[in-house]
Amino acid sequence: MASVGDVVEYAALRVGLGALGLVPWRAAGSIAGRVARLGYRPLRIRRHVVESQIATAFPEWGAREVRRVARGAYEHLGRTAVEAALLSTLSRERVLDMFDGEGDWARMADALAAGRGVIVVTGHIGNWELAGAYIAARGVGIEGVVRRMTNPFVDRYLTATRERAGLGVIPDDPVRRIPRALRSGHVVALVADQGVKGMASTYVPFFGRLAKTPRGPGVFALRLGVPLVVGTAIRLPSGKYRALVEPILVEDTGDRERDVDAVVRRYTSVLERWVRAYPEQYLWHHRRWKRRPEEEAELERLTQSSSTSPPSPPPP
Repeated sequence: MASVGDVVEYAALRVGLGALGLVPWRAAGSIAGRVARLGYRPLRIRRHVVESQIATAFPEWGAREVRRVARGAYEHLGRTAVEAALLSTLSRERVLDMFDGEGDWARMADALAAGRGVIVVTGHIGNWELAGAYIAARGVGIEGVVRRMTNPFVDRYLTATRERAGLGVIPDDPVRRIPRALRSGHVVALVADQGVKGMASTYVPFFGRLAKTPRGPGVFALRLGVPLVVGTAIRLPSGKYRALVEPILVEDTGDRERDVDAVVRRYTSVLERWVRAYPEQYLWHHRRWKRRPEEEAELERLTQSSSTSPPSPPPP
């Protein structure tokens, strides 16, 4: 049941987006980016989380570089959130015009040519919502697996925005709906860079540390025998975007658990490479390494304990 807070939050969202919708697209994103930087300073919203995760991922960086990337990540998050909320105001031609050339679209076309549909794995890097709209604008059916928002008004608004931009939404029952979409030759997009409680996952390396990572894309690709690619849209210095697409080897050796884990490692490795190339365009606000395998967490605890405990006295 909706609360008064839900209503207030939704009203504020619509008022803010209504105002930003009166200015050109790039200006709206720029304004949102500057506002979002206030979350870094002076508000310090999750600032410690963002900076500590960047420092963990890039231990060779000094404090100044960490702060620079952190500020950029806040600005990017604000810009991306507003762009996603305003996607439905763009025509198909306008979406296509926002991209600088074809990018890696030929790789997507090759995957689609198999005629079995395509699973696209993406992460919270670049503008993943715009990437979906780009696929739709190219005349390809696309459906994305999404999580419900806690605010029902915001959830309905975002669902309607995505659908108007040409993206089908799979909020629940993906086990039945994903195969149906793939049999229709559609693209199915899944975000796979957050360890969510209760979701089937596996631990794979991400910046040298094991991170809980959804295994669903690998499971569906192996079970249904469909191509799998990693994709997103990266913002360029010019303000336009580039479509990034990289195919992932899906090899069925007969050992399903091992094969799924291998696929998860491969697409996580690609996402890490993209984050290394565009660190300001990643969502560092999520605690990527919050959930750790018990054996790794215990080893770290014992290591810290031994390094801080006083030396044992010499034997008598």
